[in-house]
Amino acid sequence: MTTTTLANDLDIRGLGKRYASTQAKGGSLQVLQAIDLHIPSGQFVSIVGASGCGKSTLLRLILGLDADYEGQILLDGAPITGTGRERGIVFQDHRLFPWLSVEQNIAVGLRNAPFTQDQKRDLVRQHVALVGLEGFERSFPHQISGGMAQRVAIARGLVNRPRVLLLDEPFGALDALTRSRLQGELQRIWQKERITMLLVTHDVEEAVFLGDQVVVMQPYPGRIRRIVPVELPHPRNRSDPAFIRIRDDVLSDFFDASAVGPSETVPTKPGFSPRGSAVQLAW
Repeated sequence: MTTTTLANDLDIRGLGKRYASTQAKGGSLQVLQAIDLHIPSGQFVSIVGASGCGKSTLLRLILGLDADYEGQILLDGAPITGTGRERGIVFQDHRLFPWLSVEQNIAVGLRNAPFTQDQKRDLVRQHVALVGLEGFERSFPHQISGGMAQRVAIARGLVNRPRVLLLDEPFGALDALTRSRLQGELQRIWQKERITMLLVTHDVEEAVFLGDQVVVMQPYPGRIRRIVPVELPHPRNRSDPAFIRIRDDVLSDFFDASAVGPSETVPTKPGFSPRGSAVQLAW
């Protein structure tokens, strides 16, 4: 089936990636294979999968950090070549410069942007407000909490007005309460900005809470197992029976041996065992 790519749609066609490896058959290891994914402009897409399925590698290729791959990655119908202002990223580690203040760290995202100094100051001010850090503009990273630091990283990723924001486990290092609060904040920001967001996470509940669709990947080599639509209104209620059904449906994939690699285990919540099998915690 042919997919028509519209303005700002992200289209991944037949994507494959290999790395040289002396231990792999033929001297190369297939990390990604036959990835086909169409992401309409403005959608929030979550990607989950076992360790080794190539989730972060996929983000690296979309960001443009590696041009050695098979297939095509198109944004607005044009091939992605190298890094660009139209794609931003937020990592698990906030990676703030300790000698810069909150507003200065956000402004780093505008270093090569074609804006005047007044425009840059205005954009920084807008994004400080967007992530709820007014009053902390001149604070340094050691003076704010981990959750606040991650908000700064999100603002830095957005300040350049990218068409696509990539999120590589942005809340993975945070405690459960802060993580839950920032998930709500990210949802609010996405609803306001309506840019395309692509989230990699190990947390199935987070994936369902945020995503318009959840892409389930499986490893060795990394490929798409299935795509689960999440047709629930925002803001979402984690206690809603419909939410729980979708979450448990996605979790059930990880009880299938073909969805996890050798010695991988299954992420779940206490008491959840969709197939009656013994449950082991993963990651």
